[in-house]
Amino acid sequence: MERKNNWLSAGFGKKLNRLHAWNAWVTLALALTGIVLSIGWIRGDLGALRVALKQGHIWLGVFSILLLALYVPLLPKHLGQLRKRRKAGQQGNLAGVLVFTAGWIVSGVILWQFRSLPPVWSNTALFVHDAFTWVGVPYLLYHSVTRSRWVKKRSAERPASDSAAHPPARAAEAARPQADAPQPILRADTGAVFRDETRDAGAAPQPSAWSDSLGRRMTRGAFLKLGAAAALAVVIGPSFVRWARGNLFGGGGLEEAVRADANRMLPAPVPLAESSPPVGGGAKGDFRIYTVTEIPAFSSDNWAFSVSGMVDKPLRFTWEELQQVERLVQVSDFHCVTGWSVNSVTWEGIRLSELLRQAGVRPEAGFVKFISGDGVYTDCLSLEQARMDEVLVALLMDGKPIPQKLGGPVRLIVPSMYAYKSVKWLQSIELIRDEHIGYWEVRGYDKDAWVPASRLKKGV
Repeated sequence: MERKNNWLSAGFGKKLNRLHAWNAWVTLALALTGIVLSIGWIRGDLGALRVALKQGHIWLGVFSILLLALYVPLLPKHLGQLRKRRKAGQQGNLAGVLVFTAGWIVSGVILWQFRSLPPVWSNTALFVHDAFTWVGVPYLLYHSVTRSRWVKKRSAERPASDSAAHPPARAAEAARPQADAPQPILRADTGAVFRDETRDAGAAPQPSAWSDSLGRRMTRGAFLKLGAAAALAVVIGPSFVRWARGNLFGGGGLEEAVRADANRMLPAPVPLAESSPPVGGGAKGDFRIYTVTEIPAFSSDNWAFSVSGMVDKPLRFTWEELQQVERLVQVSDFHCVTGWSVNSVTWEGIRLSELLRQAGVRPEAGFVKFISGDGVYTDCLSLEQARMDEVLVALLMDGKPIPQKLGGPVRLIVPSMYAYKSVKWLQSIELIRDEHIGYWEVRGYDKDAWVPASRLKKGV
């Protein structure tokens, strides 16, 4: 109650200072938690902490909404003060901060409520959230550094030699015309002001006031600001270029992954006619590479695929034998639970229901467990879910072998569910009695992985 009264009784300036400080700390915390959440290689190491960190990130965002609500009543007066003082730079900075804050809030709320919204909303919101972060965080860092007390103090300092040559009184003296002093003249061709040395033949030539001032600015304020901008560009620039290449200009994700593929699976599967060229027209979007282990590589010399557990006839295939099983082609969208999607991917593979039919599922089996070739990643579907026609054991995407970075040579595809159910590097399927809790579910992910549109479509 006392804090509330303190806020209500505080003056306009104190309120602005408090909001500025709070917003700075909240933005810093949001940036740090967001960076940690976005780094793929530590996702597995964070474990259940990642889910808690994500919730903390969300509640920090909610607090930023509260700060914005407290600032809005102060905005008209704040703008009025800046206009009176003719602080055009500060007005521009304020507008930039408000735009970034509003963009983060709106896109963040959509990502927070992604399960209640169509995937295209969350996909767009994730792009906006990322774009504002790549531009906004460096901008706010630059603003914080260049407006810091240390930079202001250093910018105001004069070198000892400059102080001796230009005492404080010099500016006032220069402003008063003197009879014995050389007077400035205006160059008609450039409009620049120079001293007329011809009127004082005994005086030594003096540097122009413009060049002297420029030298001082470059050695203090402008130099420090330029250094801060260069440091940010060096640290953040390469990562930003990679993000922009993939999200703004198209990263050629599949082609690049195929070129860098370290799998040695021979012979390569021959695509069906619907895959080459892909009947879906090619994947629209770029995959973000997440993994909980080092990305494994496989060779057809020692690779095998099995269906075991509660079955009448356990199955085991070499790479060549698996290619002999009847395949089909389907076009579906690929949705990640973090908000991004790749649309219209043409998958070619074997219906999981067909493999289960060949193995002969025993009556006591209730679930299907999927085991990755990395030896770590697992997940599970109910028998009813596993028998959906759209669930594939995929060997090709868009007419090409699935590269290792995207889960090849074989990965599960469950289009109606978020992609953490589509196990990468799939090598083993096991029929079990009781439900298995998968790798990500153990670490806080929801067992209900249905994409919202698919849930409605299937009446779940």
